[in-house]
Amino acid sequence: MKFDGEIMEILAAYDLTGSLRATAELTGCSHHTVARHVAARDAGRPIAEPAFRGRVTDPFMPKIEEWVEKSKGKIRADKAHEKLRALGYDGSERSTRRAVAQVRAAFRLGQVRVHRPWITEPGMWLQYDFGDGPVIDGKKTVLFVAWLAWARFRIVIALRDRTAPSVFAALDRSFRILGGAPTYVLTDNEKTVTISHVAGVPVRNPQTVEFARHYGVTVLTCQPADPASKGGVESSVKLAKADIVPKDTNLRPEYASFAEVEAACEAFMVEVNNREHRATKRKPAVMLEEERPRLHRVPDTAHTVALGLTRAVPENTPMVTFETGQYSVPAHLLGARVFVRSHGVGADEQVVIVHVGSDGPVEVARHHRARPGSPRLDEAHFPGHKEKVPGDYTITPRSTAETEFLAIGAGAHAWLLEAAAAGTARMNVKMAEAVALAKISGTARVDEALGQAATYGRFATGDLASLLSAGGTRPPARSAAETSSLAQGTAGWAAIGQPAEDELEQSA
Repeated sequence: MKFDGEIMEILAAYDLTGSLRATAELTGCSHHTVARHVAARDAGRPIAEPAFRGRVTDPFMPKIEEWVEKSKGKIRADKAHEKLRALGYDGSERSTRRAVAQVRAAFRLGQVRVHRPWITEPGMWLQYDFGDGPVIDGKKTVLFVAWLAWARFRIVIALRDRTAPSVFAALDRSFRILGGAPTYVLTDNEKTVTISHVAGVPVRNPQTVEFARHYGVTVLTCQPADPASKGGVESSVKLAKADIVPKDTNLRPEYASFAEVEAACEAFMVEVNNREHRATKRKPAVMLEEERPRLHRVPDTAHTVALGLTRAVPENTPMVTFETGQYSVPAHLLGARVFVRSHGVGADEQVVIVHVGSDGPVEVARHHRARPGSPRLDEAHFPGHKEKVPGDYTITPRSTAETEFLAIGAGAHAWLLEAAAAGTARMNVKMAEAVALAKISGTARVDEALGQAATYGRFATGDLASLLSAGGTRPPARSAAETSSLAQGTAGWAAIGQPAEDELEQSA
């Protein structure tokens, strides 16, 4: 086979000589080769194009196309090879895979859906969807994600379930965050929105109809199995899950409480809405300010039909009663009105409490079902509360004498509690005596003595003074020693019986 450069030399030599044999002699090849390349050039065919010899799968291509069409492009090549072998095909499985891949690619190309860019208008569309949230206390939460189409403004709210009251509360809160409600709200065909389909037409949930009428919006659903019609919110859900849900890719630690998840959602919203969007090259928070005048006003009162029964929180006890059971609510709701409803059945049944404030409906408490006489309490709802135990009295001086006695120290407090428990007589007199002794012997010594008296039950008259005397400091004992004694020693006795030195000298 000749290379392109060699072929060009052959053609140039032929143009120069005009003879096949002379050209073959000049280029060192057969005159038949020269004739073939000259004929190909004259016929307008590509130079040195290989001749197509056909493939072993060509006789069976119509059958392969039939199978691909019937399976909607999902047939496997190994199954197609088995069917071809039964029809007398003797080619390799590799050739079959190439043929099936070619036909499937052609089928997909014919089925490609052509998308036209969606040009949105301000104040028209809000899309919402859900994503799996973090696990709190062994239960998976839900991420409610809303997407305002024109401004590309994202809202992420953590929910504990996907029931209609929770969804409606999240939508109301979304409208208030945006500062208005759009004309259309688009979502999937969930039971909270669509209860069934008749001839392909979705039948709306009556609660959704009431909700839409209250806010003056139109709730629409996308076509079944057609998520492309709300791709904006689908991308927002993917982005929110990648950042908020703890994964190996973001190294985020597990959440200890539901409040931490809510704080993470708030931080995510601030971050994504205050950075430049890659499509608009503008910040969504800035675009929202431009779109807000196109949104219509949100009613002052939230839609509360699906939130449950109303209950008033007492002025002094953050507890509400619902179906013979009592449940606690946060202390800042004293005197407010809340909505209470049940969710679930059996052992997993819960009581959900919602408060409607300036920011819309917000879930403030969730408890398991309580039995009559056994209220459900959350210690976080009682800040600063100290459990009162019988016998654990708070010492509060009410006179000058009591104040002076208790000022002695912790021993005085202990003595007061123990002496009172023992029924000690004339306690005021003994307390005054302790104050007097503290001025003489020192506050620290008297406080220590009072503590000993409380420990050993010494509450009689004179016991405190006795303890002070027993525990008082004594001068150090002194003992006589050989070096410091004033008594005459026995060293002089050694001369007894010995002759005097003067007499010895005279005799000598």
